[in-house]
Formats: sequence, structure tokens, C-alpha cells
Amino acid sequence: MAFTNPFKDYETALYQGGALCYSLIAYVCGIAGILTDYVIVNLFSLLLLGHSMVVSAYLVHECAHNTLFRENKDNARMGVLLTWICGASYGTFEDIRYKHFRHHVDNDDVVWFDYEAFFKRHPGILKFSDVLEFFYIPAHEIIMHGLMMIAAFVIPERRDQRIRNMMVILIRGGLFVLLCLYNIKAGLLYVIAYLLMMTVLRFMDSLQHDYGYHLNLFTDERSEHKGDLVWEQAHTFSNVISFKTAIPNWLVLNFGFHNAHHAKPTTPWFRLPALHRELFGDRPDKVITLLPQLKMFHRYRVTRIMHDDPSVPLVEGHDFLVAAQQGRVDGGNAASFLTSF
Repeated sequence: MAFTNPFKDYETALYQGGALCYSLIAYVCGIAGILTDYVIVNLFSLLLLGHSMVVSAYLVHECAHNTLFRENKDNARMGVLLTWICGASYGTFEDIRYKHFRHHVDNDDVVWFDYEAFFKRHPGILKFSDVLEFFYIPAHEIIMHGLMMIAAFVIPERRDQRIRNMMVILIRGGLFVLLCLYNIKAGLLYVIAYLLMMTVLRFMDSLQHDYGYHLNLFTDERSEHKGDLVWEQAHTFSNVISFKTAIPNWLVLNFGFHNAHHAKPTTPWFRLPALHRELFGDRPDKVITLLPQLKMFHRYRVTRIMHDDPSVPLVEGHDFLVAAQQGRVDGGNAASFLTSF
């Protein structure tokens, strides 16, 4: 029987296959490294483990868009496997894919959980989150990922997933307890690696749209700008790590080339820079570069939870892009494609 390449083409096999191999090998090596008694190995393994989770998360995104394999069912199977690495396996892969497709089709952040209302109802949790965020601990994302862990028990529409949800909690929780019992230091390093992943994901997500969010994930309410491709591009922004050098962007699978991704969502990550230049040219004034991203991430790390800094201009579209390039917008949290609610 002749060998059939499961990938879409040989270039896809090279880049996507390489990213898959890296994420899996780095995850195994990272776990092994945090179990050693050597501090230098521990630190390197911590970064390797965190980055393996980051790459796995972005490969989940690739699988959701069916950019790895010829068959959609193979993309779904790989997506399920990768959610176990990046900690998004409590719900289903199809829930992740559905919500993300709604984001693209509706041109909206379509959600179920009203986190601003939650913080207003629980000011103590907000104040504690503010303290943690001041010290760069992603409290807002911890709440979102914590809710993801028990989503079937709090979201009525996911009630039929309760047995599955509980089984995943028992398996992942049991493995984590065993890790801590065997080596408590390794358990702590695993938690830090997971926090690093959450930090990287939200750093990349925070400036890619100036959308609000609407609570219509499980309703028939039509988003205002559904299907408006011109509006979509005007309110989508590309926050690249480097516009001149390709390899730094590989650290996040080119996720910063977000205008290109929204223009042609089935384009795999390794072709996004070329697509960006084809559609938008080679001018750096079309993107948000790394330095202002870092400034905003630091400056508004607390107030971006509720967007309550009076110095931040209320702008959108092109004005948002210009303000972001000057480091004057706060961006957002809780927009990760891994949280399916």
C-alpha cells in the first residue's frame, strides 16, 4: 500500500510536523527536567515546559482551523491530544472550535461568562486579583481557567458533559498530586510553567481586537457586525514580536499576524507573514511592534481587568491602532481561544 501523507502537503508536514514534534518532545523533556536535582536544568526545563504548552495551545488553534491534516477528523483528534498538554481538556475540543468559529463569523467576542459583572458582584475577589496582577501573576486568567475546569457544573448548556468533566478532573488532578508527592519542587515548577503559558497567551491576545464581548454564545442573538469583512479588518490588529526577523515570531507560531489570519483563517501559521505582506504591504506602521506591547502590558497590568484607567483613550479602529503603537491603550484579558465559554 502506498504511503499517503496525512498532512495537506509536504511543506505543511515540515512546519506543522516540526511544531508537533517540538511540542511533544519539549513537554516530555520539560517534565523530566523539572524532576532533576540540578537548579540550572530545572530553570531551563521550566522554560521549555512552559513553551511546549504555548506551542501546543497554538497548535490547538491550528487544528480548530483544520490546517494540519487533510482530514478534519484527524485535526480534531490531534486537537484533543494537544488540549491535554495545554490544560484545556476539561471541556471538549468541539466546544473550543465552535466558540472560536463564532468569533470569526460573528466578528465578536461571543461568550457565556460575564466576568465584569462577576467582579462587580465580588469586589473582594477583584481587589485580590488586582494585587496578584500587580506582581504579574495572571489572576484574571487563573479565574477563567479555573472556571473552565468545572464548566460542565456551572454552565447549564454543558450539563451533559459532567461525567466527562469529572473524569478529566480526577485524571489530571491525580497525576498532579502524584507529581507533587514524588517531588514537590517539580509540582511547583509545573504550576509556574502553566502560569507562563497563560501569560504568553494573554499577552498575544490582548491587542488583537478592539471588540467588546457579548453574552450570546448560547442564544440566537445576532452579533451586530456578523459577516462584515471590512469592519472585521478595521478592528483587528497585528501585534508581531518582530517585523524584520521571522524566527522570533515562530515562538508563538506567528499568531501576531492576526489581520492575515482573519483575512484567510485557513492559512497555516508558517504562511501568515507572506500573506500579511501580500495583503497589507511591508510597512511597519500597519502593525504594533514589541516595545509598545511590553510598555502597555506593564503599565496597565492592573487596570486592564476592568478598563478603569481614566488616562486610557476610548478609541477604536484606526485610532486604536495609532494609540496602541504609542503605548496608550490597555488591551484586554480573558480572550483566550482555550476558554470555550
